[in-house]
Amino acid sequence: MKAGAYFAAATAGLIALSWLLLRLGFNSPADGKALLMSAAVAWVVQIATFTIARRAAHRNLMVGWAIGTVLRVIVLVLYAFLVAPAFGLPRSAALVSLVTFFFLSMLVEPLLLAHDR
Repeated sequence: MKAGAYFAAATAGLIALSWLLLRLGFNSPADGKALLMSAAVAWVVQIATFTIARRAAHRNLMVGWAIGTVLRVIVLVLYAFLVAPAFGLPRSAALVSLVTFFFLSMLVEPLLLAHDR
């Protein structure tokens, strides 16, 4: 269970740091709203996909990782076509930030998947 807590903290830290950097380029109030929503969505999805991968690791880690990847793509598509327009978010800020948050937190994932096993 420690790995999950470490992953949640590391993901939150990476999202916060990259959010600050993205705010330099996306600085309108609407962009700020898009970045915050993307950060929240990314954090929740990353925690869910990490949990799936950890539970699947007992049988087949690659299957768990593949399920997580497919889930991220589905969320990205739904976010682009349903969520961003419904909330009036600028798509460029919303999608660039969501992909950035997903990518950076995925870099930490392999380090913690094998933790405390």
